[in-house]
Amino acid sequence: MPELPEVEVVRRGLERWVSGRTVAGVEVLHPRAVRRHLAGGEDFAARLRGHRVGVAMRRGKYLWLPLADTDLSVLGHLGMSGQLLVQPEEARDEKHLRIRIRFDDGLGTELRFVDQRTFGGLSLHENTPEGLPEAIAHIARDPLDPAFDEAAFHTALRLRRTTVKRALLDQTLISGVGNIYADEALWRTRLHYDRPTATLTRPRSTELLGHVRDVMTSALAVGGTSFDSLYVNVNGESGYFDRSLDAYGREGEPCRRCGTPMRRRPWMNRSSYFCPRCQRPPRSVLAPSRTAPRASS
Repeated sequence: MPELPEVEVVRRGLERWVSGRTVAGVEVLHPRAVRRHLAGGEDFAARLRGHRVGVAMRRGKYLWLPLADTDLSVLGHLGMSGQLLVQPEEARDEKHLRIRIRFDDGLGTELRFVDQRTFGGLSLHENTPEGLPEAIAHIARDPLDPAFDEAAFHTALRLRRTTVKRALLDQTLISGVGNIYADEALWRTRLHYDRPTATLTRPRSTELLGHVRDVMTSALAVGGTSFDSLYVNVNGESGYFDRSLDAYGREGEPCRRCGTPMRRRPWMNRSSYFCPRCQRPPRSVLAPSRTAPRASS
C-alpha cells in the first residue's frame, strides 16, 4: 500500500496536471471504485460535472481534490493497487480502468483511476471547517506537516500501552507511515519493533521521529518506493527508493551496520524486518511466559 512519499508524489502530479481544470464529464466504469460514495456512480459523475478542481491536497496516505466554490472535495484512496494517471484522451484504455474524468479546456489529457484489485476508490465528501473531507477528519497530521505537534506525539507515545511499530502505524497518532518506512526508521534508530512505547525517553522518541522524517524525505526525492508496477506517479513512472532500503525486504542479507544477517518476522498480517544485533528485542519478548503450561514428564 502506498505510504506518504508515494501519495505525495501523486499529489504533486495532480497539482501540476489537474488543478485549475474544469470537469466536463465523468465515466464510472466499475461500481466498486465509488463504493464509498453511497449515492452511487451516476450521482458521483453528475455532482462533479461543471466544477473547477482546486489545488490537490494530502494528509497522510489520503489525497483529495477540492472543488472550487463549493464545500466539497473528491477524496482519493489508492488502496493496494490504485493509480491516478493523466493520459492523452486518445490513449488506449488500461485493462483495469475504473473511472475516467474529462476536462473542458481542450488540452487533450484526462484523469484516469486505474485499480487492479479495486481496494481503492474515489468519493465525494463535504469538508470540515479546516478544509478536510469529513471522512478523514480523524486522521492525524503527518511528520512532514509544519503543524505536526511533536510535544503531543512524544506525550502520546509515553501514555499509550502499545509497542513502537504499532504506534507508528496508528494513523490517528501520526499519519502516512506504513510498514516499509516504519521498518526503515526503526532500523536507523536501532529500536526493535516490539519495544514498548512507555520505555522511550524524550531524546529517543525525538531521534525516532527525526529518522521517520529523513527516510520519507529521501524516498520522496526519488519518487517513492516501487516493488512492482502497481505504484506509479501520474505519468506512469516508478519510484526508485527500493534500491536504498536498509531493512525492509532484506531478509538474510547482511545488516549495513554490523554485517549480521537481517531477519523477518510475521507481524500483524505483515512482516517486520530487523537486525537481531542492532535492534535487540525487549526483555518481555525474550522471556518465556509465566503462564505457559509445564511440559509433561
